[in-house]
Amino acid sequence: MKKKADTSGGLPMPLWLQGMVESAGAALVSALLVIVPLLGVWWADGFADKSLSTLARLAGQAWLVIHGVPLHLTTNDGPSSATLQSGTLSLVPLGLTLIPFLLSWRAGRRLARASYTDQLWQALLGALAIYAGVGLATAFVCSAPGVEASLALSTVVPLVPVGLGLVVGARREAGAWGRLIGVEAVDWIAATSQHSRWAGSYLWAAVRAGFVAAAAALALSAVLLAVNLALHWADIAAVFQGLRSGALGGAVLTVAQLGFIPNLAIWTLSWASGAGFALGTGSTVGPLGTVVAPIPAIPVLGALPVGELSWGVVAMVLPVLAGVLGGWWFLRAGENHFDEWLSIKVKHRWFTAPASTLVLGAVVGSAAGIFAGALAWLSHGSAGIGRLTDLGPDFLTTGLWVAAEVGIGVVVGSALGPWLEREPQPATTPGAAARRAGRSGE
Repeated sequence: MKKKADTSGGLPMPLWLQGMVESAGAALVSALLVIVPLLGVWWADGFADKSLSTLARLAGQAWLVIHGVPLHLTTNDGPSSATLQSGTLSLVPLGLTLIPFLLSWRAGRRLARASYTDQLWQALLGALAIYAGVGLATAFVCSAPGVEASLALSTVVPLVPVGLGLVVGARREAGAWGRLIGVEAVDWIAATSQHSRWAGSYLWAAVRAGFVAAAAALALSAVLLAVNLALHWADIAAVFQGLRSGALGGAVLTVAQLGFIPNLAIWTLSWASGAGFALGTGSTVGPLGTVVAPIPAIPVLGALPVGELSWGVVAMVLPVLAGVLGGWWFLRAGENHFDEWLSIKVKHRWFTAPASTLVLGAVVGSAAGIFAGALAWLSHGSAGIGRLTDLGPDFLTTGLWVAAEVGIGVVVGSALGPWLEREPQPATTPGAAARRAGRSGE
């Protein structure tokens, strides 16, 4: 008899059809959340073209952008073709991308409750099919002279955040992969040899420690970003006042900037690591100094540190501190099987302890570097046309810097771990000592 995850929230319809309904609802809600602020700007005469078709087309293009679909832009500032400029808008507001992800996460949980074991694929297939159709239709309808979206990319790219949200939500609801796909990783691992299990446990714990370190580094960078925004709040407010966008325009601009807060946090991580990031072609923004050409009047950029920075090198300690946390976490996981194996092969502890610690630092640091590089790649993009075609950190440079600094921190954390984990001895009083002595005499 097949095991059902939970049918309390299921609907009396085929799974593939329920997947389509849930996915269509997520697409509709995400579209409404995009349309509402644009409608406010349109109502306040913020657009030169007041037609509803232009508003709908712009909303569809914005919907594609928050799903990660690049837009090809073309502009002509003069009467001749010599002034024709083109580029690709590929800078994705990761904060707004969370909207379809979270909506799909909720849909994935509902589909998991309605699915029997081994049948979730039917619901997921229906959900992804309808979302791909929505992306294709949006690109077909909303493309216009000057702004075009690839039909193929519009069909496939939105499936990345949506599919990830569906799978994560379904896994969260089911509690185990076996209830979704009928295969338990524990059963597969149990069929392997003991050495393979030890190696797999070691590498998996190291990857998780790298994730902990990367997440800690990003969290510390977000705190640094918040402190910097607070210190430069007057500069940000001055840019807001200079724009004279009004209450409604200022609210929409604020929402748009909040959508890029995750991007800015990742850029801060790259900055703190020493890799820095670009704010336009030929610019450099790093912990030791900033060299950029004139930038657009975007309020949040008023907090950008400029000139030579004597204190910037202190920020490079943040990834090291994150590595200390990752090394301590790995020690608490108790999966240091490489150190155990090396101690069996080589009897000299003065050699095996440092060697295994250095290997651990390299492995965990590499994992953290891969995670950081992936984040840098996601946050990097182009504003389309002009000088701002290179925005954000380089994923390879960021990954290497974070890997090296986290690796150093892991070595320190694994060395300090035994001291941090040492349990305090109970207090000894004369009465307690006498009672222990009496019990020992008995």
